[in-house]
Amino acid sequence: MRFVIVTGLSGAGKSTAFKMLEDAGYFCVDNLPVALMEKFTQLAIESVPGGIEKVALVIDIRGGWEIGQLKSVLENMTIMNLAYEILFLEAEDEVLVKRYKETRRNHPLSGHDIRIENAILEEREKLQFLKETADYIIDTSHLLTRELKSELDKIFVKNQGFKSLIISILSFGFKYGIPGESDLVFDVRFLPNPYYKEEMRELSGNDALVRDYVMGFEPAQEFIRKLGDMMMFLIPNYILEGKNQLVISIGCTGGKHRSVTLANELFKVLQNAGDFGVRIEHRDIHKDSIVKK
Repeated sequence: MRFVIVTGLSGAGKSTAFKMLEDAGYFCVDNLPVALMEKFTQLAIESVPGGIEKVALVIDIRGGWEIGQLKSVLENMTIMNLAYEILFLEAEDEVLVKRYKETRRNHPLSGHDIRIENAILEEREKLQFLKETADYIIDTSHLLTRELKSELDKIFVKNQGFKSLIISILSFGFKYGIPGESDLVFDVRFLPNPYYKEEMRELSGNDALVRDYVMGFEPAQEFIRKLGDMMMFLIPNYILEGKNQLVISIGCTGGKHRSVTLANELFKVLQNAGDFGVRIEHRDIHKDSIVKK
């Protein structure tokens, strides 16, 4: 039997993960009291064969004071050879605050006199022991719902190896502002601008004509070579540090031609280069990129 404990920060996507695992054939229980965990696990195991083969429990800060007992419960389960896996979902503080404001829901630890930022900090402290022992940590800050589903499918359905670091490559236009979520920012405005070529003005870096034009310049090729080399040095060290999310932003003037081209090229370099996942997003590709220099 596969026994998964889903936990993490409120607002990080546990409910979404719960539904996805349920759709994948897991017997799911939300907010089970910690005191019932061992008994529930034994009953689930005794139902096999012909019974429950995949179980997922959502246990989080909603359990209140009981969350403090979870550490000893997990230790007892290990002693009893009751195997389990922990999936820990987290997100950046700014993202969590935004999600709560959008849904107009209250944080489980927030009250009339507790700001949501302080509630998130307290929750992080109370759940730190779970994060430290988690088998899988997924940062959902910049993941779309379908991307989270894809990651969960790889781990809990297809039984593929877990990639602890997810790299987001983001193209953008400086005229629309530098993405606040960026870890690394690169400026490619030093390259010739396809905007000034009439036949390419309305195209983007996703079009072969623009791509070939931009990459036809030696500085663009050298930029990708050196950036790829630097990433292959940095990424293993980020993984050792325990980083779960890396956002690499590449910007040009309008975010339509050069940045899109170079972001696509970096994506191709990193896509199958190591034990990490890679996604790409073109933030400003559909915005009006007409600008005068």
